Amino acid sequence: MAVKEPRPVASDSQAESSDYLAKRTLKTGSAGWVLLAGLGVSYVISGDYSGWNFGLEQGGFGGLLIAGILIAGMYLAMVLGMAEMSSALPAAGGGYTFARRALGPWGGFATGTAILIEYAIAPAAIATFIGAYVESLGLFGITDGWWVYLAVYAIFIGVHLAGVGEALKVMFVITGIALVGLVIFAVAAVFQFDASNLTDIAPTDAAGASSFLPMGYLGIWAAVPFAIWFFLAIEGVPLAAEEAKDPARNVPRGIIAAMAVLLVTATAMLILVTGAGGADAMQASGNPLVEALGDSGAATVVNYIGLAGLIASFFSIMYAYSRQLFALSRAGYLPKSMSVVNSRKAPTLALIVPGIIGFALTFTGKGSMLLNMAVFGAALSYVLMMVSHIVLRRREPDMPRPYRTPGGTVTTGFALVIAAFAVIATFLVDSQAALWCLVVFALFMVYFGVYSRHHLVANSPDEEFAALAAAEDELG
Repeated sequence: MAVKEPRPVASDSQAESSDYLAKRTLKTGSAGWVLLAGLGVSYVISGDYSGWNFGLEQGGFGGLLIAGILIAGMYLAMVLGMAEMSSALPAAGGGYTFARRALGPWGGFATGTAILIEYAIAPAAIATFIGAYVESLGLFGITDGWWVYLAVYAIFIGVHLAGVGEALKVMFVITGIALVGLVIFAVAAVFQFDASNLTDIAPTDAAGASSFLPMGYLGIWAAVPFAIWFFLAIEGVPLAAEEAKDPARNVPRGIIAAMAVLLVTATAMLILVTGAGGADAMQASGNPLVEALGDSGAATVVNYIGLAGLIASFFSIMYAYSRQLFALSRAGYLPKSMSVVNSRKAPTLALIVPGIIGFALTFTGKGSMLLNMAVFGAALSYVLMMVSHIVLRRREPDMPRPYRTPGGTVTTGFALVIAAFAVIATFLVDSQAALWCLVVFALFMVYFGVYSRHHLVANSPDEEFAALAAAEDELG
């Protein structure tokens, strides 16, 4: 008889009291699949309004287009894999929960840490884009963005502290407004579209350079982190599992529906913004949709609505980082005080502490650099999550899976390969920024190895998932 490889468990974990868990319980049943789909779009929609266009500087339209096709395929494959894992393991830890079951405490914490790096830095990048939109409108006479950064962090942390039901509904409305803004832009941009604008960046002398690929073949790779911005953070939908209605059914439906919408919006923005405004003019713009339309009345409308798109992602990623930090803290991987909830069942410190860190990062004023750092954390977490799917499929083929990934491990294996190249691409774009992220990641792992792995909470949901699986292995 074949002997199963034993699952790694935390030998130093201890059970906490029922009072401990009562102080760390989220509000259940707050979202159906439509709200979850809205959450998925909300995470990402700021990427349609700004950030992706910096990829034009790295690879030109052709490089960004090819990178975008590869990355869209990666995200679709990854979403299908995550839909399966979220149906089998619905918990607030999302990717960390999946990796904890598949790869043990070290793998779980590594995945959770990578996601935290992504989610702590992404709002800071978005805040710099919000500042660019506010300044271009001349609102309140603001010419220095730090007032904007402080205001958005303070206001939206406050809304989240009011409770998840209220926050999700606000996000849904803002996201709807942002989608209307994209439609208005698309209609206006069609009349200004000129195919010659797509390739107006002068070719360099790089290998393979042409008007279509002005930075050559290597430009495709360098454009990958910015193509990721079209979809970055959609993987956060499973973080709402403990607050969703029927999560095994609704989380997969929500994340797949969100991905379908984002594929359409990403394609439209890449082609229409570049074709209307020109690749050369758009490659360094902080508000490309507005600048692509020039001084028209539509540009002013899109500028105002563009703020809604940026705010939607800023607001929703706050939700994501708080739930990821909440789950890691509740299980003892990070200081346990971070997971205590308030009377509205919102994790107070898990919202505030990353917000302070993000606000501090906005003072760099470098949205492109912050974007690349967020992508580093995201791509690293994708590698670990896809490995987790493959491991769970092979080691636990009989695990109940209400949803199964079409293509199985072939699908997630494709996402794994592209994600690994994406991690390397962040070093091509800004090696110093990516290296700093790697240093932070390493420091988190040292903390886990020296301290927190000896203080895990055995009766937290994610540790119980692993303990049950280990017990099943022994019985088998």
